[in-house]
Amino acid sequence: MDSSFEQKLRNGVALAFSHFEDVVYVGLGLMLAYSAAALLVTGAGALWRSVAAGAPVSAIVQLLDRSLLVLMIVELLYTVKVSFREHALEPEPFLVVGLIAVTRRILVVTAEFSQLVEKPEATFQRAMIEVGLLTVMVLALVASLRLLRKAKAAEPTPLPR
Repeated sequence: MDSSFEQKLRNGVALAFSHFEDVVYVGLGLMLAYSAAALLVTGAGALWRSVAAGAPVSAIVQLLDRSLLVLMIVELLYTVKVSFREHALEPEPFLVVGLIAVTRRILVVTAEFSQLVEKPEATFQRAMIEVGLLTVMVLALVASLRLLRKAKAAEPTPLPR
């Protein structure tokens, strides 16, 4: 086989995969945007019902949980946008999504503490262990983000041509 033909074939296959990757990113972005919009609309309805019911604590916890879920989806959408534009996965947005998810779970578990006191002691202990592990995860994710940002700041900027 001619090396020129081989190179053209490789470039063609790479271009086809690149176009397919773009289609996947666009589809994923549309699904995430729809999910965020749907959660936002249903969250607004839940807020309205919660206010009408006198804003019970359980409704507020669910609203907070849903709001943080929307925030996670928007952060994932940002990750898809960056991946689509640069054709590379950046670790920082994933760490932020993880941090939001862990924070979301901590808030939900701690909001449920008042109900856990009435349950068996083992249930309360499991919740405390979960909060402890989630706290360790928060520290690890924050440390990772700081290290990543420090490494990016230390990278030399390329000189303009």
